[in-house]
Amino acid sequence: MALETPEEYYARIVAAAGEDGRLPVAVEEMPGWDIYPYEIDSLRIKPLQPLADEEPPRRGEAAEDCWCTDPGAQQPVAGTAWRNERWRLIVARETRVPAYLILEPLTHCDLASVPSDLATEMGRLVVEIAAAMEALPSVARAQLLRFGDGGAHLHLMFLGRPRRALQLRGSPLLDWEENLPVVPLEVHQANAAYVGERLAERVGGTGPSWVQPA
Repeated sequence: MALETPEEYYARIVAAAGEDGRLPVAVEEMPGWDIYPYEIDSLRIKPLQPLADEEPPRRGEAAEDCWCTDPGAQQPVAGTAWRNERWRLIVARETRVPAYLILEPLTHCDLASVPSDLATEMGRLVVEIAAAMEALPSVARAQLLRFGDGGAHLHLMFLGRPRRALQLRGSPLLDWEENLPVVPLEVHQANAAYVGERLAERVGGTGPSWVQPA
């Protein structure tokens, strides 16, 4: 069987849309969950846009244009909770959940092109970062995200779901996060420092000497 083309996939979506080009709200899926943050009756999906001619370039698509090729990229930067010779764990500029950290390799690569030696280490780091975040008193779960549509350099995002805030469970946490109040900087720093210190103890590297966000 031939692999499906973008046009064939898109045609199936268009066929499911109404005359106004809008898909119906899938009330039996995420919008119907009790943890979904919006009321179903007031939801309306935007009209479908046509397929683009091609995927737009991302920041750092060419390695020489990426931040990691700057001579200073290998040096500690403000907002680093942990780092070693190959990776850095940076603090998001602001967060509305107890912890929001981003793991990046210092070598230019994307998820599909991580060298095998880094891939092995990445697996260990993912486990240790999640364990450290879930040891925070205010965090129940560490949620791991990767999109990569804006930047071509791999960045794994770890969000700490607030403990006992059951309405914020699951993938709707992203929608909630945009609407919650900002966590005070000193709280954000303290939580990031805890994760960085524990990571340094478990896997080596340098802890949060520069934990304040840039």
